[in-house]
Amino acid sequence: MTQPVDQADVVVVGAGPGGSATAAYLAQHGLDVVLLEKATFPRDKICGDGLTPRAVKELVSLGVDTTGWQRTQGLRIKGGGHTLTLDWPTTRTFPGYGMVRTRGQFDEALARHAQQRGAKLLEATSVTEPMRDERTGRVVGVSAKRLDAKGRATGETYAVRAPVVVASDGVSSRLATAVGREKREDRVMGVAVRAYYKTPRQDDYLESHLELWTRDDAGNRQLMPGYGWLFPLEDGRTNVGLGILDTSSAFGKTDYKDVMRRWVEDIDADWHLTHDESAGPIRGAALPMGFNRSPLYADGLLLVGDAGGMVNPFNGEGIDYALEAARVGSEIIAQALTRGSDADRERVLAAYPELMKSALGGYFTLGRWFAHAIGHPEVMRLATKYGLPRTTLMKFLLKVMANLPEERGGAASDRIINAMARMAPDA
Repeated sequence: MTQPVDQADVVVVGAGPGGSATAAYLAQHGLDVVLLEKATFPRDKICGDGLTPRAVKELVSLGVDTTGWQRTQGLRIKGGGHTLTLDWPTTRTFPGYGMVRTRGQFDEALARHAQQRGAKLLEATSVTEPMRDERTGRVVGVSAKRLDAKGRATGETYAVRAPVVVASDGVSSRLATAVGREKREDRVMGVAVRAYYKTPRQDDYLESHLELWTRDDAGNRQLMPGYGWLFPLEDGRTNVGLGILDTSSAFGKTDYKDVMRRWVEDIDADWHLTHDESAGPIRGAALPMGFNRSPLYADGLLLVGDAGGMVNPFNGEGIDYALEAARVGSEIIAQALTRGSDADRERVLAAYPELMKSALGGYFTLGRWFAHAIGHPEVMRLATKYGLPRTTLMKFLLKVMANLPEERGGAASDRIINAMARMAPDA
């Protein structure tokens, strides 16, 4: 039986933030876009749900309606017996507020936004493999299978051909792996666990714990490796999670779901947390950091978001970089598809990795160095003990870690951060 084949200008695989934003931008350019998503909305993703001003800037550019979303004024940092509350910096480049939105709500909002812009969204459609040109090996489309409400194959297949395929299919990226773009072992990898908790506390600051104090079975307090967060939502809940980097000697040796249960008990006097079982158990996910796959474009396949390892090694944030890659990549694709020959089109598409590395490569390298440094417990202890009491220093570090310097000019701190990123070798 011959498989029916659809035709499009671009096919985007994965309707996470990067994929949906790419599809929305491309449709806005007047292109015929097919967006494929394995799940059906709403669907959950493991994430801290926090959006820094850098992500908010991208949502404004995309034109997403964020009415009613939880806004945050800044970040509260705890560690070494100190608590420091910092407002987000207000600059010409970035707004002075962040947001928190569950991924179930956030991802569906962006997918529907892409639909409204004109993208064709197919949910419950699992991509099985890339279609490749027999002569050149170039990716020219994808094959997929349709799923039922329980995620089982229905027997119905689907295929779509397109001059450009965008892989925004997550950390495992079946498409990138299928064409031989394996994850780089010299890049930092993180793991995070999180769950939702009900709390009577109202808060408009993200809270970050640089030390994880728990209690052992005998009731004695003990310090565990990693960091923790509480990101408040607008509905009386908070996203609670823990993260650890593979630069730590404890990576892969610690049951972080158990650590989180103990940590929640230790901070309960401040937050009065009750696990929201209706939102699911404590769940974990990997965080691919610092462009851990390359090339970001070659032979018809362009990578966006986690598929390309676009997570900030400083803070584990990936949504803003997925949205940024969507904006940059869609513009390049739109320009490329106006070219009259395959060679001219490829020359334009080849600019994508160059632009992404130019914008973020040096910064991600700084983050990788930072991640290796704090993987040593003594470095983290000293940084927490002597850094947190120094407000000016911590304001500077907040701007560094959230990547919020003015793009041009600005204060001395902005110029220092940009100079550091320019001098660092590209990731």
